[in-house]
Amino acid sequence: MSEKGARVNIVHVVRQFSPSVGGLEDSVLNLALEQRRQCGLNARVVTLNRVFNREGILPPRDAVEGIPVTRLPWRGSTRYPLAPSVLWHCRDADLIHVHAIDFFFDYLAWTKPLHHKPLIVSTHGGFFHSGAYSELKKVWFSTITRASIRAYAKVVACSENDAKLFADVAHGKLVTIENGINQDKFLDASSLRPCRTLISFGRFSPHKRLDLLFPLLAALRKCNPEWRLIIAGRPAEISVAELQKQAHHFGMESAVTFLVEPSDGQLRDAMSQASWFASLSEHEGFGLAAVEGMSAGLVPVLSTIPPFRRLVAQTGVGLLSEDGDLAQTASRMEALQEAGLTGLRKQAAQGARIYDWKDVAGRYVQVYDEVLHDRERAIP
Repeated sequence: MSEKGARVNIVHVVRQFSPSVGGLEDSVLNLALEQRRQCGLNARVVTLNRVFNREGILPPRDAVEGIPVTRLPWRGSTRYPLAPSVLWHCRDADLIHVHAIDFFFDYLAWTKPLHHKPLIVSTHGGFFHSGAYSELKKVWFSTITRASIRAYAKVVACSENDAKLFADVAHGKLVTIENGINQDKFLDASSLRPCRTLISFGRFSPHKRLDLLFPLLAALRKCNPEWRLIIAGRPAEISVAELQKQAHHFGMESAVTFLVEPSDGQLRDAMSQASWFASLSEHEGFGLAAVEGMSAGLVPVLSTIPPFRRLVAQTGVGLLSEDGDLAQTASRMEALQEAGLTGLRKQAAQGARIYDWKDVAGRYVQVYDEVLHDRERAIP
């Protein structure tokens, strides 16, 4: 057992963190905040010293909303960035919490005989976010990932979809804890009056299928020319210029607004002009942006991937757009818009309340305590 009043040191290891923006970064930020504020844990973050697809080196030491952050130099590809100095910066950890399946996940597993720290990992969708290198990924997952996972005390699936994906390699170590959202960030931010504007926000990556939003908008404007689209987020594998070219191809450039790397305040202002949230992504580990949009009172229009099917089933709010039938999706949206979106704004916000970081952080503390109990370092 720990000495009375001692704080347990939790080190969150993640490849990208603030000022980078994305679902992974947001999840780690909110979890660490809740652990420091509500759970009495000394949570800090170790991450890389550059934001992918952005110039400049970030300072080696920093604090983000009170969370101590250490940033490491690295080499190699953004798909598998190499940063072996992570070992030195985890030496005071009581438990290392790795986020996602990447170099950090493998390296900390294979070096466990050196650092002797208990390890848990949160899956965050694994590395199957796109179809690229799909056969290689399957081989890697069934060999390297299967071997590395043996070093971990617990494998936390961030969604039911992840739980199915990892069930075969994680065995009895698997527990499912779905991500939460910051309930205050975009609460009640959507337009108070129903309007024909939809917004999509997040990283500009191929698996997000932002290209499908332009033919959807074209189909909507055939129903009613008032429909507009806001695309907000950070350029990654796809640039703003490429998206503008796609909008031009469908003749939608005058009906699309791009908001590049917005602050939370700017994104909230953009939401105040919209009644709909759209994501036609082909892969999500959880679907954080969709839930954040719902918390604002935005009605979600989503692809039919399992996490989105489950979100609509759990909350009772939203439209699922069947593959290749954007015209039908547009027709259904226009019908609901004509009806005034009766009650849907309120239902969306209520549906998002079941995803709360306070509850999520508490469940993680239970996992930590179970792992640390065996090492006589229980959480006070």
